[in-house]
Amino acid sequence: MNFFKKPLFYFFSLLVAVSLSLAFSSDDILKRSNLIFDYNVYALPIPENLNFSEEPLPLYLPDIRERMDRELLVNTYWQSNSLLLFKRAHKYFPIIEPILEQYGIPEDFKYLAVIESGLQNVTSPAGAKGFWQIMKSTGKEYGMEINSNVDERYHLKLSTHLACQYLLKAKEKLGSWTLAAASYNAGISGIASELNRQSVSDYYDLLLGEETGRYLFRIVALKEIMTHPKKYGFNFEDKDLYAYAPTYEVEVDTAVSDFVEFAKNFGLNYKQLKLHNPWLRDDFLNNKSKKKYLIELPKKDYYTLDKLD
Repeated sequence: MNFFKKPLFYFFSLLVAVSLSLAFSSDDILKRSNLIFDYNVYALPIPENLNFSEEPLPLYLPDIRERMDRELLVNTYWQSNSLLLFKRAHKYFPIIEPILEQYGIPEDFKYLAVIESGLQNVTSPAGAKGFWQIMKSTGKEYGMEINSNVDERYHLKLSTHLACQYLLKAKEKLGSWTLAAASYNAGISGIASELNRQSVSDYYDLLLGEETGRYLFRIVALKEIMTHPKKYGFNFEDKDLYAYAPTYEVEVDTAVSDFVEFAKNFGLNYKQLKLHNPWLRDDFLNNKSKKKYLIELPKKDYYTLDKLD
């Protein structure tokens, strides 16, 4: 039997090599073949000075080390998902970071958006929406417009402003950025209640449910991995990452009867208009109150540049 199996192995190996040679340069082939035939999984050393917003993790505690180890392993070896996070972060962090800075919120909170939504406009089973996973009641409490025409939870800039306002309130009430971050998952009153019930003052001393108990460790793991990609085996170039389109804003203070026609007036199609304005939830806008909206549009010829080259 071995006599027949070996020729088959060599034959299929040859097919793989030929296929690779058609698609990639010789250097690419060498790199990728090494990945295919020499792939290993390693235990990860835990950095000794991990922190969230300059508040250190007590890694000298065995349970804290184990929980941190879990999140580093899960996020390092879920390679496809983590690589997509690098790509999206390059596109969206430049929008999120200045807003955090405007409110005096530590930059580490951008990783909270990463674990909440993967930097996508997703909807949770509980109905939270957008990059910052805002519930309808919370959005309305902070003055967001949420109806069948408009849902500002899907507006990246507006939702980031709301998240900052919430986090400042949480920090003031709970006393630390770590507890403020945990409250984004469990609520300010939920964290305050557990601190009181368990007679402790620190997140890492609390016994919490699975999701909230993992929450800070996931944030810190993504911060560590995304700050040091090569250390954790992620290899890419700037050209591999996503980029945010250059845009400008158009003010609208009337009803819009048809966004398909509206888009055409700016040299766009309906899909392209909605990609830049996911907060517009219908193909028309009632706007009976004559509210002023800023609609974001890509700069001229952005979607035709490839055709023109």
